[in-house]
Amino acid sequence: MDELGFHKMHSLGNDFVILDRRSGKLSLDTAQIQRIADRRRGIGCDQLLSLEPSQRADLFMRVYNPDGSEAQACGNGTRCVARLLMEEVLTNRVRIETRADVLAVTAGIQGYTVDMGRPRAGWDEIPLARAMDTQALDLTLGPLARPVAVNMGNPHAVFFVDDVEAIALEQLGPELEHHPLFPERANIGVAEVRDRRTIRLRVWERGAGLTMACGSGACAALVAAARRDLTDRAADLLLDGGTLKIAWNQADRVLMTGPASHSYSGRLHPEMIAPAVEPLVVSP
Repeated sequence: MDELGFHKMHSLGNDFVILDRRSGKLSLDTAQIQRIADRRRGIGCDQLLSLEPSQRADLFMRVYNPDGSEAQACGNGTRCVARLLMEEVLTNRVRIETRADVLAVTAGIQGYTVDMGRPRAGWDEIPLARAMDTQALDLTLGPLARPVAVNMGNPHAVFFVDDVEAIALEQLGPELEHHPLFPERANIGVAEVRDRRTIRLRVWERGAGLTMACGSGACAALVAAARRDLTDRAADLLLDGGTLKIAWNQADRVLMTGPASHSYSGRLHPEMIAPAVEPLVVSP
């Protein structure tokens, strides 16, 4: 794939534009990222993924939100990039470096499994603005209260509720994402435990809004539920777009298994990555 080529992929409806920048020729600024991610004027995506060289893994995956901000990790996106790389080099195991960690991915009968690493639960690891019990944050907004905080490469706050469908997450999510308690903002999940191996989950992703599925959010929800002894350490996470299988193993690592689907490939028109032009101001 050349510098202007792209892949459009998704996992359970969580969709990505993937650009191969391993040659180092294509530069991206905030305006260009926003233009590509725009669903009306660009290609449209929940995240833009940039493939870059790595000295620690098979490649480095940089993650951009639609607003142009950079995220540390993206579980669903990692599986999509892993599929591309596996098809490129004809293997069933790859290592992908992100800002959060180097993630190992394997292909199997049930899909692609990402080792998302060890969950972090210290207040300064989330991070929070002040010391606090991360199993029950002093945070309430409307019907949502006392979430569990987990960092799965990026910060998550998971609220447990009786019925996720009754929560207006599109209204509550933006305020919670930007709450002063979260100096780096946070992904906001609402989770409904249906039994010890099943969790229904919806996620407001920082910088992206409501998405059909959030991989790191699913991992955070399972860890949060297990920490409160609401579930076992393995469960099916039922998201708007489908199901992810999450397991928190005895080695303290979280494994996420799910699909990676290829929608189409194409080429960016040069207008999409042209430098921003200042609007013409006509003097009266």
